[in-house]
Amino acid sequence: MHVSLLLTVITLCITRLSPVFGVNLGTCILQGDPQLPALFKNGDFVIGGAFTIHYYLRTEKHTYTRQPQPLVCKLRFARALQFAIQEINNSSDLLPGITLGYHIYDSCASVPMVMKVAVQLTNGVDLVYNDTDACVKSAAVLALVGESGSTAAISTSRLFGRFGIPQVHYATCACLSDKRQHPTFFRTIPSDHHQAAALARMVKHFGWTWIGAVRSDSDYGNNGMASFLKAAEQEGICVEYSEAYYRTQPRSKLKRVADVIRRSTARVIVAFVAAGDMRFLLQELSQQPPPPMQWIGSEAWVTDPQMLRFNLCIGAVGFAIPRSVIPGFRNFLLDLSFSCSLKRQTATYAIAHALHSIICNEKAIIWYDGSEKVPVSVCSESCPPGTRKAVKKGRPVCCYDCINCAEGEISNETDSLDCYRCLPEYWPNNEKDKCLPKPVEFLSWDEILGIILAAFSVAGSLVALSITLVFYKNRASPIVKANNSELSFLLLFSLTLCFLCSLTFIGRPTEWSCMLRHTAFGITFVLCISCVLGKTIVVLMAFKATLPGSYAMKWFGPPQQRLSVFVFTLIQILICVLWLTISPPFPYNNMQHYKEKIILECSLGSGFGFWAVLGYIGLLAFLCFVLAFLARKLPDNFNEAKFITFSMLIFCAVWITFVPAYVSSPGKFTVAVEIFAILASSFGLILCIFAPKCFIIVFRPGQNTKKHLLDYISFALWVNESTLTANEADVDCNISIQPDHADVSQPDPEPSPPSPCSVELQPEPTTDREP
Repeated sequence: MHVSLLLTVITLCITRLSPVFGVNLGTCILQGDPQLPALFKNGDFVIGGAFTIHYYLRTEKHTYTRQPQPLVCKLRFARALQFAIQEINNSSDLLPGITLGYHIYDSCASVPMVMKVAVQLTNGVDLVYNDTDACVKSAAVLALVGESGSTAAISTSRLFGRFGIPQVHYATCACLSDKRQHPTFFRTIPSDHHQAAALARMVKHFGWTWIGAVRSDSDYGNNGMASFLKAAEQEGICVEYSEAYYRTQPRSKLKRVADVIRRSTARVIVAFVAAGDMRFLLQELSQQPPPPMQWIGSEAWVTDPQMLRFNLCIGAVGFAIPRSVIPGFRNFLLDLSFSCSLKRQTATYAIAHALHSIICNEKAIIWYDGSEKVPVSVCSESCPPGTRKAVKKGRPVCCYDCINCAEGEISNETDSLDCYRCLPEYWPNNEKDKCLPKPVEFLSWDEILGIILAAFSVAGSLVALSITLVFYKNRASPIVKANNSELSFLLLFSLTLCFLCSLTFIGRPTEWSCMLRHTAFGITFVLCISCVLGKTIVVLMAFKATLPGSYAMKWFGPPQQRLSVFVFTLIQILICVLWLTISPPFPYNNMQHYKEKIILECSLGSGFGFWAVLGYIGLLAFLCFVLAFLARKLPDNFNEAKFITFSMLIFCAVWITFVPAYVSSPGKFTVAVEIFAILASSFGLILCIFAPKCFIIVFRPGQNTKKHLLDYISFALWVNESTLTANEADVDCNISIQPDHADVSQPDPEPSPPSPCSVELQPEPTTDREP
């Protein structure tokens, strides 16, 4: 604002002056001495030139009490324009008969100096200016060439644009591309918009996501850095700090910027700084060097040979303006209404070629630490696959924590923002970077647990068949006859089926196997318990008849025993048929119990049907246990009531503990628990009921006689009778024994009515009898 006001005041002539000053109206006088050009040549047409030849300008503090002293800086170089005009004047093809002149000034990179030169180039160097002939006079120069500084170029463009004087600059500020504000401005260099985008892509290419930024506090630095920061944000680059400095600012500001750089964690710095400002900054940093850093420079300083004397800049990378002959340069001078399309295309291709050169020659770059390995500058290390980025609170997006993906989720990319859940049939691997099909688990034939259970199942069925064979071979022996051989063989058959039905629980569940395993188990066990219950009722009714002459056994003979077994089993069959009809079991992929695997199991279909089957078996077992417990003190060798009691106790204990174990067992172990319950209860029945008899038949054949059996029963009955109460003394239990040789001297006793506990045993014939 102050600069614009100053320019306006300097540019406008005071056309009406007060008579106090002794000046005629319409005339203005230049206050101060004119600035003479550093290089000049007269000609038909004069071209002005203003270049930053020196960076140091001798200044003074204005008191406004005396005339200001001229701005002084020394000439250093300005030969390019001088040489070009000389070449044009010597050419017979270009501008024949016309001589070009030039007035070249040193701007000293100072805006006040540039503005003073600009006013002189428009108005000339005459001390007195009269507005009477102002409209007929042209500007002192035809055009202006020069000044690389963007701020100075903007100042002169605003002045020259009012008068329609074209100016050609190599200032890079993108703001100068606005033709509404700078209609007569043309450039011979790409704008900083292209350079900023290229710098951002280069930083992204090398993986530098955590950088520092330093800029000149001028139009060049501020506009260029703004373009870079916008492009960097689009590339996902985070900036730890962004500091500005201009060489005329106090040293305290420069020191503060240097301290920020020293304390930073970013190892890469992007500097959009003019060459003069960069020298001040490097001198300040050299006094207390920071850790080694990778500098990324703009074109203003990265190719300046004077920067080589600072070790801090070793390995700096940036873009340089290609030094080549610009096609169409002659047309550029002849036609002042230049077209920008060629320059834009040239700028785009120049950046593309520069990036291509960097990428292809990446291995040949020697970085700031002297190595060929690309330096690393990140706020946080990259998150590997299997993790996701979680932005730290209050920090830029490039500062994050790597969080492991949650259970059941994966990320297969580096620096993934989110984790993705696997499909229900899949589960992540240990690295959580891919989804794998879940393993399907069931009790198979080829695993150790399945083999062991199958072996016990087959062994149990072989034991049952062996006992059946022993009983069949000794079916005429007293111990077999006395234990209801028909129910015993049916019980052995049902136990064989119980052992074999456990095999249906092993292997991959199918629709048929799921229906078969539960129904076969329920029916065979009811058949087994029905046989045991029938044997128990027979014994109880034979020995617990309360009155002589009772005909109770008549109502529970062999036909009634068969019918009871049939009826009990038929009820279970009906329950199973209803279960299979309404909601049968079916194979089911259980993915709720284990998240990382699938349990292939048989769903019960109807839970009520399953528990109805088990409940009916439990009811029969409990009834059998109660009846056997009541008959536990009857003669053991005759009715095995005590052994039935033990077997039922084992059976009930197994199935009572089965319920909580079945509910709490995971996966395939649920099936194993059910098989174990089947085998344990089956072995309990077969060992308690048949093992003692087989032991006598096989290893104690002398005890398998009528005499031994009769003697034991007589002793047992005497013991029982001695414990009877007075009411129980009326029970008449007759055991008649037919001797080998009847005593003919005694008359035959009168026949007595049959007793419910009557047992008639024929003693075995003996060849040798003692007298």
